[in-house]
Amino acid sequence: MTTSGFGNTVANSDISIASPRFLASDNTSGICPEAMHYLLQANEQDDLAYGNDVWTERAASRFRTLFETDCEIFFVFNGTAANSLALASLCQSYHGVICHQLAHIETDECGGPEFFSNGSKLLPVDTPMGKLTPEGIARVVTRRNDIHYPRPRVVSITQATEVGTLYSLDELQAIREVADQHDLKIHMDGARFANACASLNVTPAQMTWKAGVDVLCFSGTKNGLAFGEAIVFFDHELARDFEYRCKQAGQLASKMRFVSAPWLGLLENDTWLVNARHANAMAQRLVEGIHDIEGVNVMFPVQANSVFLEVPITAQQYLRDCGWTFYTFIGEGGVRFVCSWNTSEALIDALVTDLRQALVQRDQQ
Repeated sequence: MTTSGFGNTVANSDISIASPRFLASDNTSGICPEAMHYLLQANEQDDLAYGNDVWTERAASRFRTLFETDCEIFFVFNGTAANSLALASLCQSYHGVICHQLAHIETDECGGPEFFSNGSKLLPVDTPMGKLTPEGIARVVTRRNDIHYPRPRVVSITQATEVGTLYSLDELQAIREVADQHDLKIHMDGARFANACASLNVTPAQMTWKAGVDVLCFSGTKNGLAFGEAIVFFDHELARDFEYRCKQAGQLASKMRFVSAPWLGLLENDTWLVNARHANAMAQRLVEGIHDIEGVNVMFPVQANSVFLEVPITAQQYLRDCGWTFYTFIGEGGVRFVCSWNTSEALIDALVTDLRQALVQRDQQ
């Protein structure tokens, strides 16, 4: 008997490989070569601090070209800070933020949005497929209008959603229309924004300001960076004094060039898009591979790089014993696999093989 890295006892005769095989999240992947190239370049000589360096200026310029507009760009370390600070810039403490009940800002950011806004309340909505709807938004806005209840001020959209589904451009436009009716701003949590653009085959501009988005949090961490998110304001007035928010929140990097320079590797030659397309393709390979495995069912449409499967509990344990990592936060029996820029076909095929074997083992018990 041997023990895997996850504390599971594994029978050598049953499982030949029990080393960690990471598909729980795209956060587990390394730095893509293009980003590493610019990180090393930025390290070749000294430069100015606190974002006054040439690398940060170049990266911001590239973002403006990518989004086809004169937007304001700010770089922070992580997604929680990006979302929390962006929302705080759109809200007063007595305002409310309408979001889906599965949204990351509601379930996984430890009250960050409320903390940095000094109390703006999240107003979660339960609508199908992880997506907000105009009707759901309108219900929250019109539910109460008395002074004892937070005034809704912002709609926060996650693209791609927490269950891997996507808002179409028409759906985004419909949300913009209801937002205009009720004087609401729109924030987009783009943790997997690149994957959404790749899947829908639309430009970043079409997905954001042309669809009525006011501010985007664009993740680099999940797309090939070691760390670093870009906050993109499409309304200059909303970005007023935002650099002070970043400083106060401990998000102003003294050596900012090491946060911003790797973005050049993603933006050059559309590496961000190439990485996202690959991750999406690996998710599709997984879905195609398990389509005929009896006892394994797809829980949500696979539209980006996340795959949610219903897998029997005993089969889940077999996979863990094989060294597979995955999350199980979507209902009993539900597991999530997320593909990344460096997920290989061989890794996906190995998972499919182990899923088949897991069901065989279950049936033999």
